[in-house]
This record gives sequence, structure tokens and C-alpha cells, in this order.
Amino acid sequence: METQEPKFGFTRFAETWNGRLAMLGFAIGLATEFITGQGILSQLGLM
Repeated sequence: METQEPKFGFTRFAETWNGRLAMLGFAIGLATEFITGQGILSQLGLM
């Protein structure tokens, strides 16, 4: 009997891409703060 990997939920493929995109977003956030000299809250007008 074959075991099928679930199509939804916490699959290895989904978690790998989630981690990669999270790291990309974090790097873009740091670069934006470095370039503008303002934090994210200042950029959004909350501070």
C-alpha cells in the first residue's frame, strides 16, 4: 500500500517555500530600512 503525501497542510514542500519567502521578506525589510533610514513603523506613518 502506498502512502500519499497530503495535498494541504504542513507538507515539506510548503514549509520549505514558506521559510524561503520569510527570509526573503526579512532581507527586503532590512534593506528598505537601511536605504530609507526609517523603521517600518515610520514608513507606514504610525510613528
